[in-house]
Amino acid sequence: MTGPLFKGVITALITPFRDGKVDETAFCQLIERQIAGGVHGVVPVGTTGESATVSVDEHKRIVELCVNTVAGRARVIAGAGASATDKAIDLVRHAKTVGADGALVVTPYYNRPSQEGLYAHFAAINDAVQLPVVLYNVPGRTGVDLADATTARLSQLPNVVGIKDATGDLGRISRQRLDCAEGFSLISGDDPSWLGYLAHGGHGVISVTSNVAPRAMADLYETTIAGNWDGARAVQDRLIGLHKALFLDSSPSPTKYVLAKLGLCSEEIRLPLVRCNDAAKPSIDAALAVAGVGE
Repeated sequence: MTGPLFKGVITALITPFRDGKVDETAFCQLIERQIAGGVHGVVPVGTTGESATVSVDEHKRIVELCVNTVAGRARVIAGAGASATDKAIDLVRHAKTVGADGALVVTPYYNRPSQEGLYAHFAAINDAVQLPVVLYNVPGRTGVDLADATTARLSQLPNVVGIKDATGDLGRISRQRLDCAEGFSLISGDDPSWLGYLAHGGHGVISVTSNVAPRAMADLYETTIAGNWDGARAVQDRLIGLHKALFLDSSPSPTKYVLAKLGLCSEEIRLPLVRCNDAAKPSIDAALAVAGVGE
């Protein structure tokens, strides 16, 4: 690689439901809105897509539907994480079969492998499937942190092409930029700090906020890479409240609340998550107004 394979604004798509089933019509319409908004890629069935509560068959159908709907107009990085390595390999293999551009693979959750176990997990995926893999480090959800040294080691594998870092630790990006292989994609997974992440040499964001405000998020990225930092801060100032508001309740319930307000899907969410609580809604609505969403 001479440059990062994945960059820009990549939306961590919600999965819309209606009457207990995946709402495929709404899902396709949400993807079209993302592309019209100028995003550079999408992630189906990541954490924001409620991957923990969809069946394997639903998971694979969502990825295939996403690839077919996008039809080459943006990158598709399929969510493909699992606690068991063989299950992750199966999901990555399916992503390749249906034509995804890559797979987003979270560190195994709950079983808390060692750093050597994490390396072996991702190395097994690298060896099993010829598809670009983006590592996903989110210790607040998984209970395990992918160390910088392990990330650097994994970056030498031919199919491991990047990382989504959702720690919010801006010091990590500089260390990883210096230590990882040339062309390794450095992607933020933390909307509030991703402008700073870009300033440290990052290449983009896998975003929850862009579900709601794709055009503003794309504008922030394009303004930043053009070197207009004053303009980028102005966009960030509009969005910073929204970044926070979308996590005032368990994600993605606030995002689904907003998208339902916009008439794009139902608020329906799968247990053990529940719909956005009423107490959070005034703050979300106020953040929407500042961001100019729905105008």
